[in-house]
Amino acid sequence: MSLLIPHLDESNPTPLYIQLYQYVKHEIINGRLSPGYRLPSKRKWSRHLQVSLNTVDNAYQQLIAEGLVESKPRKGLFVVSLETDLLSSDFETPKPTPTWTQPVFSQQIDINFHQGNPDLKHFPFQQWRKYFSQVCMSDALIHHYPEDPQGEWELREEIAHYLYASRGVSASPDQIILGAGTLPLISLLCRIIGTEHAFAMEDPGFTRARATLQSHGVSVQPIPLDQEGIQFTALQKSRAKAVYVTPSHQFPLGTIMSFSRRMQLLKWARDNHAFIVEDDYDSEFRYHGRPIPSLQGLDHWERVIYIGTFSKSLLPGIRIGYMVLPPVLLERYRNHFSWEKQTASPLHQQTLQRFMKEGEWERHLHRMRTLYRKKHQVLIKEIERQLGEAVQIIGARTGLHILLRVHQRWEETELVQRSQKEGVAVYPISVYYTCPDKALPSTVMLGFGGLTLHQIREGIGRLAKAWLSSTSIE
Repeated sequence: MSLLIPHLDESNPTPLYIQLYQYVKHEIINGRLSPGYRLPSKRKWSRHLQVSLNTVDNAYQQLIAEGLVESKPRKGLFVVSLETDLLSSDFETPKPTPTWTQPVFSQQIDINFHQGNPDLKHFPFQQWRKYFSQVCMSDALIHHYPEDPQGEWELREEIAHYLYASRGVSASPDQIILGAGTLPLISLLCRIIGTEHAFAMEDPGFTRARATLQSHGVSVQPIPLDQEGIQFTALQKSRAKAVYVTPSHQFPLGTIMSFSRRMQLLKWARDNHAFIVEDDYDSEFRYHGRPIPSLQGLDHWERVIYIGTFSKSLLPGIRIGYMVLPPVLLERYRNHFSWEKQTASPLHQQTLQRFMKEGEWERHLHRMRTLYRKKHQVLIKEIERQLGEAVQIIGARTGLHILLRVHQRWEETELVQRSQKEGVAVYPISVYYTCPDKALPSTVMLGFGGLTLHQIREGIGRLAKAWLSSTSIE
């Protein structure tokens, strides 16, 4: 058995274990690693690649959880044989979408405050593998064709129960469409609504959603924000027939949309025969106050499209999102788009359905809420202790990232560069604005979900050294 030679880029903000996992997965899907191929042992590969055992182990755990490899006691890890059709298109190479790219780091990064990294060390891999194995051996997998273009019915039932109990979303399984994450669902939605209608979007906002809409020829009108959410007067002046909002945790500013602003939006949609796309981003993780009901749950006029995803609470490679359509759009979907192929893996859908039905999902979510709350508390405490009045914390009430506005003379670029010099990655927010010059000055983003408590404490200490020093960057 020869050792594989992946290219692992330590300057890349994507964690090394994800890079390694993506490399092996790509080799399997493209047939370069055939069924029965034995992967290198964790110890041998960690020595060969000069990475930690944990890096290789996390990559292998991800591959096992997705059913791409299997572990045989005292023999090793082997590539399994699966029908590629069952994996569906979430294993296909994604088509390029016009969007921004994260900076390439020129320094060695030890602590990465990337907002997209969840905590994987506490994921219940054993339980997930159990249900995955059950699905692979079940008759349901063999006889599941023809597949439902809206996704597996049993999973849609579980999601409907979960959304009603946790977010007050009123929807039958019939109204839910599954997909391989948020962006494929947005792509489908803009075709259902019609590309001739302008979309209003929060500015700053979810850049990849904006790029996805624009790639379909949709006119996107940026709308600024205030302390209650998207500015209502600016929205009224627009000619948009749909608006895309993240009311539970505005991305990236972290604003929680007020109840009164939600009601204004709903009445605007009713009066203008418009639609509201509610991306309930990061709604699972809240640290202060009582949750405000979802827009969809408050909607009496059936004008809200509700979108959510499991990306922050499952594994990065398990891409399953969901979209709840109001009746008028559901009818339009069935008349014109129900022939489209389901993009989420049937294997993952059926595994997730069992995972939720047996209560594992709720238990896992409860554990992660407790864990992230602790990380959030430590992060805020360390910022207050080590940075004090030198910074302003923004958007700390919910979610897995915060913003820091630094009361220094440094601009955003220099803050990022100074952090890198100390081996810490923080991220600019100007990339989320349609006009970067209008971004909050001297402000960067810190995600904390994928870091340990020790890394959080150490990272803030290094940022204090980087930002509070008067030394110039060479």
